[in-house]
Amino acid sequence: MKKTLLLSVAALSISFAAMSQARVGIKAGWNLSNITTDNAGSVKNDRSLSGFNAGAIADLPLVPKILSFQPGVFYTTKGTKFEVGDKDHITPTTPYTKFTSSPSYIEIPLNFVGKLPIGENARLFAGVGPYFAFGVAGKNKWETITSVGSSSSSSSIKWDDDTPFNNGDPNQGFDKFKRFDWGGNVQVGAELHNFLISAQYGIGFAKIRSGQDNSTDDKGKNRVFSVSVGYLFGGK
Repeated sequence: MKKTLLLSVAALSISFAAMSQARVGIKAGWNLSNITTDNAGSVKNDRSLSGFNAGAIADLPLVPKILSFQPGVFYTTKGTKFEVGDKDHITPTTPYTKFTSSPSYIEIPLNFVGKLPIGENARLFAGVGPYFAFGVAGKNKWETITSVGSSSSSSSIKWDDDTPFNNGDPNQGFDKFKRFDWGGNVQVGAELHNFLISAQYGIGFAKIRSGQDNSTDDKGKNRVFSVSVGYLFGGK
């Protein structure tokens, strides 16, 4: 009985000590996004699209200075581009066309981060975890340049809030994005005092286009590489 009580007190002490080191912070950076082009998950590098991410994170120590749980909430851009022709060499038979699709999401990452101390206030870290995202905005843009002139247009991305099995939607799988996205993150980085710098790769598991899901049509999933900097308030 005494042994059990001592173990319980020790566990509570460790928990309180860990939570006393909990920190919250801000983080932002640059995204390089793409969308897969086949069921195997391949992407074409020339279709990568620049964007950004910005938001807040929490660092909740599970094992002080060694292992943390880092949830967050971010506004992040994703998407891809498609170009045909050479913008600098327009002829009557070779026009230039560019299409850009840039959806924006509110994303919630739930990462578990292991830390390796390399100095008194410096650590390397690596993390992994799922993310869940909700589409909130975005644009589809077209640009065409010919030998006689140019034209451009844009439209807001349409989000499909209905079940993907609703076959009564005539635009299903054509010009609408699914509202919900989810996937996994892997990241590496460094922590110096309260400053963070990290590189992360997000792998979407859900097909982003509206329409029925089946094993022969899984193409069109988000891929995002990002480099971010951040600052954690409080703690040591």
